[in-house]
Amino acid sequence: MRAFREAVEAGDLDAVEALLAEDVVFTSPVAFKPYPGKAITAAILRAVTRIFEDFRYERELAGADGRDHALVFRTRVGGRELTGCDFIHLDENGLIDELTVMVRPLSAAQALSEAMGAQFDRIVEEAERRGTR
Repeated sequence: MRAFREAVEAGDLDAVEALLAEDVVFTSPVAFKPYPGKAITAAILRAVTRIFEDFRYERELAGADGRDHALVFRTRVGGRELTGCDFIHLDENGLIDELTVMVRPLSAAQALSEAMGAQFDRIVEEAERRGTR
């Protein structure tokens, strides 16, 4: 999805948030339960930008129907090289209603889990604040 990719690459998190459906579901590579809702998803994505180092998309894949996309990325977390993929599904209005992230290797996923865990209170606070706007 070109608009999402360009917004992420530009660091324009307001534009990223505008692309999310209200009922978006974010599935984390390091959490068991998915996170439903725009406010928490946006807060998680903001936290990720604080911990990813040298983030870059390397490849973009699209499904035949134009509603499924995969963006392959590379980054570092806590000095560990990480490869991942954002799997994106668009609703009938062209907004992201599903965002699933997968990462490898395990050591980088563990570093990501630790870094995101350290951000958790801030994520929840930001989601609550943004959810009431």
